[in-house]
Amino acid sequence: MHAAAGSRLGAAHPRQEGPADLRLVPPALAAWGTAALMLDASAEWVVGVMTVCLVIGCVLLRAARRGRVRESEEGGRSGQREKSRQKERGEQSEERGHSGHSGHSGHSGHGGRSGHSRKAWQRVSVAAVLLCVAASAASAGLHGADLRRGPVPGLARQYAHVTADVELTADPRLSRPRIRGDHAAPAAVLLEAEVRRVRKTDGTVLGTRTPVLVIADATSYGRRAWLSLLPSTRVRVFARVAPASAGGDRIAAVLRVSGEGPPDVMGEPSATQRFAGRLRSGLREATDGLGTDARALLPGLVVGDTSRVPAELDEAFKATDLTHLMAVSGANFTIMLALFLGPPGLAQRAERRGLASWLGIPLRATALAGGGMILAFVIVCRPDPSVVRAAACGSVALLAIATGRRRSLIPALATAVLLLVLYDPWLARSYGFLLSVLATGALLTLAPRWSTALRRRRVRPRVAEALAAAGAAQAVCAPVVAVLSAQVSLVAVPCNLLAEFAVAPATVLGFAALAAAPVAMPVAEAFAWCASWPAGWIAGIARTGAALPGAGVDWPGSWTGALLLVLVTVALAAGGRWAVRHPWLCGVCCVAFLLVVVQPPPLTRVITGWPPPGWRFAMCDVGQGDATVLAAGEGTGVVVDAGPDPALVDRCLSALGITRIPLVVLTHFHADHVAGLPGVLRGRAVGAIETTGFGEPVDQAEFVRRLAAARRVPVTRAAAGEERRTGDLAWRVLWPPPDGPRIPGRPTAPAPEGPNDASVTMLVRSAGTTLLMLGDLEPPAQRALLRSPAAAGLTAVDVLKVAHHGSAYQDPDLIRAVAPRLALVSVGTGNPYGHPAPSTLAALRAGGATVLRTDEDGAIAVTRTAGGLGVGTD
Repeated sequence: MHAAAGSRLGAAHPRQEGPADLRLVPPALAAWGTAALMLDASAEWVVGVMTVCLVIGCVLLRAARRGRVRESEEGGRSGQREKSRQKERGEQSEERGHSGHSGHSGHSGHGGRSGHSRKAWQRVSVAAVLLCVAASAASAGLHGADLRRGPVPGLARQYAHVTADVELTADPRLSRPRIRGDHAAPAAVLLEAEVRRVRKTDGTVLGTRTPVLVIADATSYGRRAWLSLLPSTRVRVFARVAPASAGGDRIAAVLRVSGEGPPDVMGEPSATQRFAGRLRSGLREATDGLGTDARALLPGLVVGDTSRVPAELDEAFKATDLTHLMAVSGANFTIMLALFLGPPGLAQRAERRGLASWLGIPLRATALAGGGMILAFVIVCRPDPSVVRAAACGSVALLAIATGRRRSLIPALATAVLLLVLYDPWLARSYGFLLSVLATGALLTLAPRWSTALRRRRVRPRVAEALAAAGAAQAVCAPVVAVLSAQVSLVAVPCNLLAEFAVAPATVLGFAALAAAPVAMPVAEAFAWCASWPAGWIAGIARTGAALPGAGVDWPGSWTGALLLVLVTVALAAGGRWAVRHPWLCGVCCVAFLLVVVQPPPLTRVITGWPPPGWRFAMCDVGQGDATVLAAGEGTGVVVDAGPDPALVDRCLSALGITRIPLVVLTHFHADHVAGLPGVLRGRAVGAIETTGFGEPVDQAEFVRRLAAARRVPVTRAAAGEERRTGDLAWRVLWPPPDGPRIPGRPTAPAPEGPNDASVTMLVRSAGTTLLMLGDLEPPAQRALLRSPAAAGLTAVDVLKVAHHGSAYQDPDLIRAVAPRLALVSVGTGNPYGHPAPSTLAALRAGGATVLRTDEDGAIAVTRTAGGLGVGTD
């Protein structure tokens, strides 16, 4: 195409392509499926599949070759007979007979050749599929056997302690903190590596090459040293070997490092990795002075470095289906290629746009430069499977820009899938690989048709392309995402559309900062500052979209649910084609969609009845934890505890319409009461945080102080005797007692035995209703509370927030003294602790209390009515 253009820059308008070529799709899909199945297969199965496919494939190829030879021989004999007939005829009759008889025989011959060709082509197609299956089975079998061989799997089954020399194959990363009961499991350093040498406890040294996952539970100093390691670094560890989880990825075992110190480095990383590490660290240094979101997001957007991304921002990106922006993807590579070759919208004249055209670079040199960009991209972003996949998908986009032949890209994508699966069969089980292929295929097939349809309805071309691309990618990827997250995002398409125009400037400026950092850090910081604006916009879109009450709907997290979502998507697409012909109907659908997503509190209250009008206290359903809201005016509430999950407490506060929080009370520092604090602070005006004086667990107390300092929220300490009021809401702190000298004649409160007994206890009054909140007090502290001066005169209350999720450790004297009319238990469904205890429920009911629990009733709101107490549940 370009050779005939007569210009070294290529033709301005290349020729149009023909129908889509799908011949490589079946072999690619067959190889993909075979690799997924054969990774765990035995050697006998692998050899059997290979033998059968090779034999049948060779037979089909031989039959196709014989058919072609027979067709050629028949064609030759037919031609000889025709020539002899022409010699026997006269010159005049020869001319007449040529137009009649020869045409008839030619037609017959063509029909025969067409039939033979069709059969031969079918045989070749089936043979190609079978040969790809055989090759994929061989590759998967070898990779699977490689994972199971060597001494490491056997040592893992024995849970043995070994000294191992490992070589890192990827960048270290921190695990996400997890809530386990009342404690937050500390973040550990995770390292993908290969074991090169193993020394057993008896002194035996064995050489091997086995992929493993190394887990280092290091202190803060040691953690920084572990996180600074680069791929290809060799480290010696003393660790306990354990089997990998069932159905895991390419990991033969897990090595949990003993000790909390820094790593013992035995070998430096390669020069290539050191160079890439300098570039990556330079980008992090250039972004140090940016805002929190831009500082976290920009390295991830450019090179996939998500080490700074906080958990709440990560959850926001997942809720809005923007996670692909924080991981290295083909989009990163495509943007840089578009800058070099030209915008995708001018693909048919791509070589005449971009830096390549401006610099006068010929097409072949441009292709070589593009290959160099691929190599640099893989080196800087690490040659792990996700980056290799991104480079392959980016190469497909490169072909689109360079040739403008959109339909020829389907065989290119199939080729990329086939080669990648043969090279690394583990990709066949990767959800990330599946999502990448589906998204790329949607952009090549569905998006152009949808864009054309929108343009026919007078939608602007660029808007039509953006809508079609976002809609097509979401339509094909949503079923897989639903399997992974058991949720369907309703805001994914609008959030992707709003974020799309900021991705290119953030990526380009981020790569500029990456390149400038080793040479001129001030210039890199300037580029990073410019890139922080679009990066901050993307983070703001993610946070805003995730905060919407109807951002997502729960969906069955199974392949049955995925199939159901496919049917729903097809039905919506078919209905959308009919709806676009009626503008008024489109308007009604858009308004309905906005109402479902935004869920305005007045409308939601009318439809669902939640929250009930005039509610005074609300206990949020946050699972196995505590979070209670005390109404203090329109849109205002005092929050007592934050639960274990930021998303759950944020959702509860949004449903209650709380936008202003004069005070957050954290009864104690257990994770199931404080880990959700980021959700409380998200998008709300918070006046202060009040906590207990018992600062344990230390890590959670530090987490609260660090988060409060980042949001500039003052932290105060609660003590018995303190009284406060806001509007018609008033409360008195009953526990813990203040520190101070012993007063003669007064009993001394016992020192708390743990965080539970140091819980802030409050007696709340609102609109004539009393609520006693006991935190997680246990019997010793409950008995001391009854005798304390601050609780003198404590009598019957209307509502009791039962201590410690209704555990069996309750003081019966306290239950009899307060004699609640309504008892509320905040507890998680199916919790492993047996909360609430049957004995506690029986004691409460024996005292005349009505018991409500969040695991059965959901969120609970208490109102005051003319007849007494009223209750509403969500």
